[in-house]
Amino acid sequence: MQHEFSFAALILNADPIVQTVMALLVLASVACWAIVFEKLGKFRRLRKAAAAFEAAVKADALVAGDKQHDDIQGHILAAAAREKREGFEPGETRTEFRSRLEAAMRQAMAQQLRRVEPGLPFLATVGSAAPFVGLFGTVWGIMNSFTAIAGSNDTSLAVVAPGIAEALFATALGLVAAIPAVIAYNKLSTDLGRLAQRFNAAITEAARQFARGTMHAARSHADAGQ
Repeated sequence: MQHEFSFAALILNADPIVQTVMALLVLASVACWAIVFEKLGKFRRLRKAAAAFEAAVKADALVAGDKQHDDIQGHILAAAAREKREGFEPGETRTEFRSRLEAAMRQAMAQQLRRVEPGLPFLATVGSAAPFVGLFGTVWGIMNSFTAIAGSNDTSLAVVAPGIAEALFATALGLVAAIPAVIAYNKLSTDLGRLAQRFNAAITEAARQFARGTMHAARSHADAGQ
């Protein structure tokens, strides 16, 4: 009896439990790729926002409270504007005021970056669990194959090979789902960390500029009152 070893045949001829495992792995792989493409678009926009923020800081052209765009830069500047409106607290030095500005801006940045994180834990889970799910399907399929071999009293390779191939295909699907998920998770996590570093460096300089401008404005106001 000739057996077909195409992907479709390996799936259709497999045990129902092995088929269920294969279906879960295929769905997990599709979900991972959907997450990857969605994150690539978001990270592209974040990199552009980081570059624009760095350029504005370098040119000393930031305006606290700039609401032209509801992006990460807008939220950071809105946080700075709230702190600037409060001004210097009694006895507060410029360094302390700058630290308060930095903390508020970093908190706003962290809140916006956390909005990009959903989906990354799923990639990590698929990357670590998919090979074991595929291995479960393989073990189950091999058990059924050996049971069928024992029942047929025929141990020829022609009888053994189809069942083993169907079982091993589950492990192959597990690796197909896991490998891209691991690579994508590591890449996206690294990019997220680098973006946070870029924003943090720019925020440090932006807070210094805002603190300096606020102190100058306070002195001018005091001089005018006199």
